[in-house]
Formats: sequence, C-alpha cells, structure tokens
Amino acid sequence: MGVFVFLPLVLPLTAWPVARLAEHHLHPRTATRLLTAVAAVLAVCSTLCLALLMVVGTAQLPGNPLPDAWSDPEVRAALPYDEIAGRAAIPALLALLAVCARALLRHRSVRRRAARALAGLPDTPVTVLPDPAPYAYALPAATRRARDRIVVSRGMLARLGPAERRALFAHERAHLTGRHDRLLLVARLAAAANPFLRPLRTAVTYSAERWADEEAAVRVGSRRVVARAIGRAALASGGTGPATLAAFAVAGPVPRRVAALLAAPPPAPRAWPPLCTAVGLALWGAVVGVAVSALSSANSAVTLYAVLKAATPL
Repeated sequence: MGVFVFLPLVLPLTAWPVARLAEHHLHPRTATRLLTAVAAVLAVCSTLCLALLMVVGTAQLPGNPLPDAWSDPEVRAALPYDEIAGRAAIPALLALLAVCARALLRHRSVRRRAARALAGLPDTPVTVLPDPAPYAYALPAATRRARDRIVVSRGMLARLGPAERRALFAHERAHLTGRHDRLLLVARLAAAANPFLRPLRTAVTYSAERWADEEAAVRVGSRRVVARAIGRAALASGGTGPATLAAFAVAGPVPRRVAALLAAPPPAPRAWPPLCTAVGLALWGAVVGVAVSALSSANSAVTLYAVLKAATPL
C-alpha cells in the first residue's frame, strides 16, 4: 500500500472546496444534508484507518493479546514507517475517542440542563420563560413520548415586534421539523474525529441556520422581516446562547445570514444547479473529488484489513 495507507487521514482536506461552493450555490437544505453526509463518510473512513493502524502498532508491543502473526514482517511491510506510525496511532486514536466522548457528554449535559429548566412547566409546543435575558432555541424531544418544544424568554419577546416574533417561532419550528440537532451533532462528531473536517462543521452550522431562515421567510411571507428579527435578536442576545442547540441568533455568522436575506434572491427550489453552467460543473467536480477521496479512504482501510485477516492464523 505504501504511503497510500495514510491518505484517509488527510483526504478530508479535499472536501473544503465543496463546502464553500455548497454554502454559496446550493439550497441551504441540500447543502446541509450533503455536507453532513460528506463529513460523516470521511470521518468514518479516517477513524477506521486509524484504528487499523493502531492494531498494527499494538501488535508490536510485548504482552499484547493480539495474534503474534499480526506483528510479522509481511504485515509491517504494508505500513511505511511501521514502528513510528503504528505506535503513534495508539495515542492518536485514544485522543480521538476522548474528544468524541467529550462532545457527546457535553451535548447530553446541555440537553439535560435545558430539560431541567422546563421541569414543572406545562408541556406546550412553545414555552415562555420569565427570564429578562434574551434568548430562544429549539429543544427536540428527549423521548418519543415527549414533544419538541420552542423555548423563548420574555426578554427576547420584549425586543421583537409581532411579525418578528412570528419569524422567530417559524425559524425554531424549522429547526425541529428538519431535525437539525441530529445533523449538527453528526458534523460536530466528524470534526472531533478528524480536525481537517472542522470547516465542514462550520459550513453545516451556517447552512442549517440559512435553511431555517428560508423556511421562516416562506411562512412569514417577508424575507425582510426575518432579517430584521435576526438582527435585533443578535444585538439583544450579544452572541450568547445554549451550546450545541440550534438558536435563533447565535449559530452561524449573523451578518452573512442577514445579507443573504436582504441582498440575495430566494434560493432556487431545484436541488442541484444544471450541469451545463459553470457553477454546476464546479460543484459536480468538487463532489466527484470528494467521492474519490471517500473511495480511496475506504480502499486503504479495506486493504489493510485484508492484510491483517490474511495474517490471522486459522
């Protein structure tokens, strides 16, 4: 395999162009789903390859429980610089698992704190908290029996007019309907698994907010009203809000979202631009590059797995 075995660890760099193109030229709904899927595939491939490299490195350690054949010269020959790369993969994978576990625990902790704050209150679709601090966020149901809720403070409602309040509720309802919390969590875990995927996480966060902005604009019937509501909410909240939850004016660059609503026309309803256009060619080329990267990652991982399986005694 040579140095190609390391490609799954760095090939996520090839996804950066498609992230930028998707942000600017795709419908936010399509961009969010596409970038989340790309990030998940590349993260799984790189993590699997790192795990297999760790196996090769662990097999060289004395007293390990793995088959002795996994440390044979034939196996180590498949991995360049096997003594360094194999053993370096051990702490790298442990660090990866720790970062992913921390992200999951933080996500669960925030959800639990938000649920505790609503304990004892009526189980209604919209919950208004008597808090002068301005904030609003979507809280997905923790169980099937519970319901999705929109949480907003009186401080936030006091800073918005009637039309802007409708825009706020429509925005948060779009987050719940689109299950944006799951997409954001997948993107967050992918970025934790491979730091090269952090730009995709940023792009997914922005696209999810733009998706909710556009859904709110359709429901309210005015893009200007939604833009004004976002701007006022951002100024009132000062950029603070519950971490890991989709919030009205904290996730995603607010100036870009407002500019997209005021200056740019509504995104085209078609899922993908025509191939005959320059944008279509660029997007298709970027997606093909990402697909090739994912296939190369999977091929390297499968090849190394086959080498270890062939070396395993019957």
